[in-house]
Amino acid sequence: MLALSIAWRQLRSLWSAGEIRVLLFALILAVTATTSVSFFTDRIKASMQTQGNVLLGADLVVNSDHAIPADYLAEAQRRGYQTTQALEFSSMVLKDETSELAEIKAVAAGFPLRGHLTISKQSATSAIAEPQSAQIPAKGTVWIEPRLAQKLALQIGDEISLGESQLLVAAFVLQEPSRGGDMFSIAPRVLMNSSDVAATGLLQFGSRVKYQLLVASDNNTQAQALENFAEWLQPQLARGERVDDIRSARPEMRNALDKAQQFLGIASMVGVILAMVAMLLASIPYVQKSLDAYALMRCFGASKKLITQILLYQTLLLALLGSVVGCVLGFAAQYGLAILAGRLFLETLPAPGWMPVFLGLATGFATLLTVVWPQLLRLRAVPALRILRQDLEGDVRMNVLLFIPAFVVLAGLVFWHAGDIKLAAIVFAALLALVAVAGLLAWAGLRVTQSFSVQNFGIIKLGLMGLRRRPILTIAQVVGLSMGLMAVLLLAFVRNDLLKSWQSSLPADAPNRFVINIQADQIPAINDLLTAHAIQHADIFPMVRARLQAVNGKPINSDDYKDDRAKRLAEREFNLSWAAQMQADNELVAGQWWRDDDAGKPLLSLEQGLAETLNLKVGDQLAYDVAGSQLKLTITSLRKVDWNSMHVNFFAVTPPKVLDNYAANYLTSFHLPAGKDAVLNQLVRQFPNLTIINVAAVMEQLQGLLSKMSYAIEFVFGFSLLAGVAVLYAALMATREERVRESTLMRVLGASKKQVLLSMLVEFLCIGILASVVANIFTNIAAYYLAGFILNIEYQFNAWFTLQALLAAIVLVPFAAWLVARKQFDQPPRVLLQSI
Repeated sequence: MLALSIAWRQLRSLWSAGEIRVLLFALILAVTATTSVSFFTDRIKASMQTQGNVLLGADLVVNSDHAIPADYLAEAQRRGYQTTQALEFSSMVLKDETSELAEIKAVAAGFPLRGHLTISKQSATSAIAEPQSAQIPAKGTVWIEPRLAQKLALQIGDEISLGESQLLVAAFVLQEPSRGGDMFSIAPRVLMNSSDVAATGLLQFGSRVKYQLLVASDNNTQAQALENFAEWLQPQLARGERVDDIRSARPEMRNALDKAQQFLGIASMVGVILAMVAMLLASIPYVQKSLDAYALMRCFGASKKLITQILLYQTLLLALLGSVVGCVLGFAAQYGLAILAGRLFLETLPAPGWMPVFLGLATGFATLLTVVWPQLLRLRAVPALRILRQDLEGDVRMNVLLFIPAFVVLAGLVFWHAGDIKLAAIVFAALLALVAVAGLLAWAGLRVTQSFSVQNFGIIKLGLMGLRRRPILTIAQVVGLSMGLMAVLLLAFVRNDLLKSWQSSLPADAPNRFVINIQADQIPAINDLLTAHAIQHADIFPMVRARLQAVNGKPINSDDYKDDRAKRLAEREFNLSWAAQMQADNELVAGQWWRDDDAGKPLLSLEQGLAETLNLKVGDQLAYDVAGSQLKLTITSLRKVDWNSMHVNFFAVTPPKVLDNYAANYLTSFHLPAGKDAVLNQLVRQFPNLTIINVAAVMEQLQGLLSKMSYAIEFVFGFSLLAGVAVLYAALMATREERVRESTLMRVLGASKKQVLLSMLVEFLCIGILASVVANIFTNIAAYYLAGFILNIEYQFNAWFTLQALLAAIVLVPFAAWLVARKQFDQPPRVLLQSI
């Protein structure tokens, strides 16, 4: 207890003196950054784990792009399970002279098997609605989401046109199982009775429909046996069919969550890394101030064992305090993260669990012990003679091996947040590159300043000499500030520069409407209608649904591909089209386009990206299943498609007459000028089966989603910026005693307070410039990659944006240094000499 008591009293003393405040702040920052992200993602995972069946609306769902085989339903009923069926498709909804794209879900009796449909029959605004559970809509009625009601000004009792049917709005859907959030919905929901679908006439050849068979058990015994049913289904599944259960509920949401967790995790990891650097720097004055106290203890007979116990208790108390405060702040911060992310994944989230708390405590204790403990070992070696001779510190040679545990903890945290060895390696490589560039620029700058003469550059050279005396600290400060600055710059650059460039790269008359589900006999009338209203539109393109079966005689198997996109492409249906001439926004990159006399020959032109993803090349023979018959085509060319043109394009194109024997439907795109919405309404009224996709609205929704995510990530990157400031402050505190001696000597030798202050400001002005240069270099490299490989636009260097970042660093870094060190310049030389 003696060791614990002494440790506590020393902590209080060091806190009063201000020596451990930076250390504690950095520790709290690291734990807060870790736990805030962990709390947020843990709540989402917990919701998906505990409410997976509600997300599905059942215990098991068979999804298919064609009608569910009757055998599946018969087998489920034979085993005594509850069953129901549903189907989903997109279509236009009309009310008077306005129309809107909606996602239609037609459900049968018993839906949902898990969870409850929540509706309101009073108001479309859920905030004032009186929700109630309900069964499925009655025949002849629909339930709609409030946002559709707002767009079409619908009230209870209004009629809407859906295809060839008139249906009554009977309620507003507030919550629907199997639709866990609106992240991936491009249109509002309309819920209808499945018995009304046929009368709408919307399901025609080529219509994209998702069929579902929902299965649920009545009791726990059946729940265990349900796995046997899933095992029975697996070998029966045909292409385009899959089984989802609680573990695989909403795979698209799980994939998005994994990516978001990785990105947020890496963002928080930047803050943790910088916080560890700040802890290391802050431990220097912490140890320095404690040398005299432990030398005095040695004079009174304290053993190394007792000193070790005191140091251990002191470190553990500090770790406990910082970790607990960090966990509390992380718990509060995750609510802000959830608000900024909006209804990104799920409408409601369960209360956070305890696992993030354990992770935060482990992070706090592991980082502090491994970073600070090697420094504390200096205190064990301090001799009692230091009471008389201040220059004695014992054996203070720092063995690099002592910091191996810190590197191991750092590597473990990076890997845990990244969730992938390759991604973790990239993070480490980026950090090493950042350190190397910062060190190289600092070294180059110092070499240049050696040629300055003291007479001409007196104050400047005095400031630069401070950088030369502390090269390691200089690099640490540059790295810390540049990482924090780069995190903020990159997000601002992406949102404010790249996205604007992306939008401005689109022509003013770029197509903003796509029309699908066009039937062959409707083409002349649609052309006439659009032409009559002076709407310039592209050709109406044919497409035939086909599924890739084999490549060069080898059956295609999604398991043969490692890439997730390749797996999806191997499983999905393709749209084959035909054309005599290559479109203007296509560029031939391999092979030859066909001649006029190639019409009817089994040739194929593929989009370059698709070919690379599926490892296809010119000369390969592909076998497709088209409406039950096999079609073999040979690849003769690869095309690079400019998807940003927003025109209709296809992955796979054949010469004319190759697909004449197969039924096709058609699609087109056009630019709808403002104020001509009546044309769309007339088009849908005349051809109810058409589906019109408002590309501008979809892009707006995607931009809103991106904005939500960018705000959330900026929130996490804020920890990085704070940690960068902490590194700067810790470095100042670590060299405070040295700076006091330097300023005292300069004042004694006749330097004015102004000159001493200016020399320090010059030093940190250089640090700010170096940090800004490093941050801008890496920000522009990342922006170049995003522009060229993600957004597919031409990268343009933004000189004004770079200059703003440079000016901000030039002003803020010296100002922050002045705030920290200003008190030492207010004292006369006599007081400074007495303090040494």
